[in-house]
Amino acid sequence: MDQISTAAKPHDELAMLLSEEMRAVDTLIRARMVSKNAPRIPEVTAHLIEAGGKRLRPLLTLASASLCGYDGPFHVHLAATVEFIHTATLLHDDVVDESAQRRGRPTANLMWDNKSSVLVGDYLFSRAFQLMVETGSFRVLDILANASATIAEGEVLQLTAAQDLRTDQEIYLQVVRGKTAALFAAATEVGGVIAKAPPAHINALREYGDALGISFQIVDDLLDYGGSSANLGKNTGDDFRERKLTLPLIKAIAQADETERKFWSRVIEDGHQQDGDLEQAMELMRHHGALEATRDDAVFWAERAKSAISQLPETRLRNLMIDLADYVVSRVS
Repeated sequence: MDQISTAAKPHDELAMLLSEEMRAVDTLIRARMVSKNAPRIPEVTAHLIEAGGKRLRPLLTLASASLCGYDGPFHVHLAATVEFIHTATLLHDDVVDESAQRRGRPTANLMWDNKSSVLVGDYLFSRAFQLMVETGSFRVLDILANASATIAEGEVLQLTAAQDLRTDQEIYLQVVRGKTAALFAAATEVGGVIAKAPPAHINALREYGDALGISFQIVDDLLDYGGSSANLGKNTGDDFRERKLTLPLIKAIAQADETERKFWSRVIEDGHQQDGDLEQAMELMRHHGALEATRDDAVFWAERAKSAISQLPETRLRNLMIDLADYVVSRVS
């Protein structure tokens, strides 16, 4: 195996270590997104899947299985399953959010239409369940089916909590655990399950994925108020313009005085935004230390992820998974 540069990012090193397996995942994904009767399906799917992205979730499935000594073929099926579920949720999310950009490219709903995005997302969910069944593991099916339901539940909760200034950090965590962490946790857990790892190792992998997913989403929400468009794949401030109550806003609103609360009510609840509002929101978040406090929360969850995965025997893969947790929060250093 080629020497891996120590300067590489953890997910890049994971991809290099697992390059053969990832090629098999890519081959399986391309084969299963084909539709002879509806050519729009592979068109829409390819637009999103081949747009890039870190493929972090399928990488974590492969890494978890390999970490537990798995040498069979079905970790590839599970990695493809996880990527299909993730892609389906992105297609649906962009419709719900009326997004125009994803991974630096126009969204599928903008390139085609909302109906195509929703229906192709449904198709990918169906393909994902076909792949799950092929593993022959009811436990794997149970984990990923539950994760799919939890993701949908989290998205609906976000809809009901959005634009409501009463939304607090507890509700935010429920949303994040649903829409993001559930798939991270399932991705790592099924890797251990398919490898028939000891229960303690499977639990550690699930806890790692859950905490990593929470940290990952908190950082993404924080980057919206301080990241570059190139890194985000969307425009800075999109969450504010879409009136999403993410953690930086929630923390600032919790400390708002009467005048500040009127501002938040106007721009978030009423949606009456005007020039300069984003800058004022940023100033209020800085004034109340909301951005720093949000980063502290991301670090807390990254440390929990590291603690969980540290229960497994030390290997290069395990250490890279630890490094990955550090890398997630380093994006907002």
